[in-house]
Amino acid sequence: MKLLKKIVMILFIISILVISVLFMIGFNYYTNALRERPLLSRVEEITKQENFTPFDQLPQNYIHAVIAVEDHRYYHHGAIDPIGIARAFYTNIRDGEFDEGGSTITQQVAKNIVFNQDKNILRKLGEIFAAYDLEKNYSKDEIFALYVNSSYFGDGYYSIYEASQGYYQKSPKDLTLSEASMLAGVPNAPSVYAPTVNPDLAKKRQKHVLNKMVDYEYITREEANAVLE
Repeated sequence: MKLLKKIVMILFIISILVISVLFMIGFNYYTNALRERPLLSRVEEITKQENFTPFDQLPQNYIHAVIAVEDHRYYHHGAIDPIGIARAFYTNIRDGEFDEGGSTITQQVAKNIVFNQDKNILRKLGEIFAAYDLEKNYSKDEIFALYVNSSYFGDGYYSIYEASQGYYQKSPKDLTLSEASMLAGVPNAPSVYAPTVNPDLAKKRQKHVLNKMVDYEYITREEANAVLE
């Protein structure tokens, strides 16, 4: 029994040391990125774009669609969401698919404006520190606006304004529920879900978005069915 306790304690200490080292590496990765350009200037690059769409000019259906499919607990957690990570892991294993990710909207903003799109452990660790910095300096609404104004929507459209104009020839504030739910699903995989690339997969993704909106009571099942039909 004593030997077992010693082994458990040693493993615990090793785990703490490994986690500490990884977080130090992640912090250094983030600070090195800021040496190239501070966070404030990266944010200003987005907000000063000619076609930047502020939060109050986004339709509620679009806001709800994005939150439902990307980060249901967005307004109830901090920079990261342990519950969301656990839920996404469980759902993906249960369904045998990888429709849900564990990153918060804030983490995705960090990815979009601070780091590149390469998938590696260093970026994911750095993302956490960037997300905490964003949450410390900006409101949830401001961060949400940064997300939709820095995401790629396929077909060369790098913001909600460009996507709305490009796909539907209208401003974001005029998007219908059908259009809003379609665009909300695209940034997850623009090369797959862009409406002009694969309409069938885009529609399948839209259905997933609408189902999430129903699950979280943003819309009724009847409203979702009306769009799908």
